Amino acid sequence: MPKYLLIMRGTDESNAAMMADIDEMMATTRQFIEEMVKAGVLLAAEGLDDPGQGVVVDFSGEAPVVTDGPYGETKELFGGFFLLDVASKQEAVEWAKRVPAAPGSKIEVRRVPGSDEVPQVDK
Repeated sequence: MPKYLLIMRGTDESNAAMMADIDEMMATTRQFIEEMVKAGVLLAAEGLDDPGQGVVVDFSGEAPVVTDGPYGETKELFGGFFLLDVASKQEAVEWAKRVPAAPGSKIEVRRVPGSDEVPQVDK
C-alpha cells in the first residue's frame, strides 16, 4: 500500500489558538492517533518544537550559512506530521479531514514514493 504524509502547517495565529487550549488539543490528538492505530494505518507521528528553537541551513551561496530560527518571512510553519499506510490518496485525504487542527491550520497530503520509484544511480 502507498504511504502518505499528512503535513501539519500552521500560522502564528493558529498555533497561538492551539496553545490557548493545549490540554484539550492534546487529548483530542491522542484520541485521533488511537483511531489511526486501531485502523492499522499509522506508521509514525511527530510534532516539532517551536521554530524559534531551530536553525536554517541556507545553500544559496558558495558555502552553507546557518541562521537561527525559521525563514525570515514565514506565513506557514511545518509543525509536525502523520505518516500513514493507506490504500489511496483519497483515503489519506479522508484521514487528513479528521486531524484535530486549530482554525487557520492546513494539512498538506503528500505521497511518499516507494524505493522502487526512486531513480537508481548506476555503479
